[in-house]
Amino acid sequence: MSLSSQSLRGTLRVTWAAFRALLVLTVVTGVIYPLAVFGVAQTAFHAKANGSPVHADGRVVGSALLGQSFDLPGKPGTPDPKWFQPRPSAAGTGYDTRASGASNLGPTNPALTKLIDSRRAQVAAFNHVAPSQVPPDAVTASGSGLDPDISPAYARIQVDRVAAARHLSPAEVAHLVAAHTDGRQLGFMGEPTVNVLQLNVALNALKG
Repeated sequence: MSLSSQSLRGTLRVTWAAFRALLVLTVVTGVIYPLAVFGVAQTAFHAKANGSPVHADGRVVGSALLGQSFDLPGKPGTPDPKWFQPRPSAAGTGYDTRASGASNLGPTNPALTKLIDSRRAQVAAFNHVAPSQVPPDAVTASGSGLDPDISPAYARIQVDRVAAARHLSPAEVAHLVAAHTDGRQLGFMGEPTVNVLQLNVALNALKG
């Protein structure tokens, strides 16, 4: 056997081994692993795997992972007093999932200070509370602009306004807020939160 023939056969063996390795890895990482992850997710975490949809009246009204506006019908940017309101959003015109992001205003920018002061005055007037009662998350946008949660403090200052608009007792609405307040993760990570969409869905189920 010539040297060139041996070299060719050696090259073919190496190539065939590499091809088999590629084929096996493609099947494992491109088919078996994704299907296994999909199966586990759909079995153990069905709602989360499908975007944590929130249902009301038999239809999907949003996701528990994405914030949304609750404005007056036909009046974008005008908050509806019958609903708990989310924190401000810098995503497009507000809670635009196609333009997720934060404001480019730095913490020392006078324009940001002016904007926060304006928001504080608006939130205070809308909820009939003193400006000093307005919590930080009521006047600052999140990094994504799509935060679905607010602080319990922000939810509490909205209770009287929502109760009056819906002809409900403040105690009943306050109880609903408490029932939808999630504690810190693992008991010590982060801060307690209230999911605005889930709270409003439960609120809409109450009869005034």
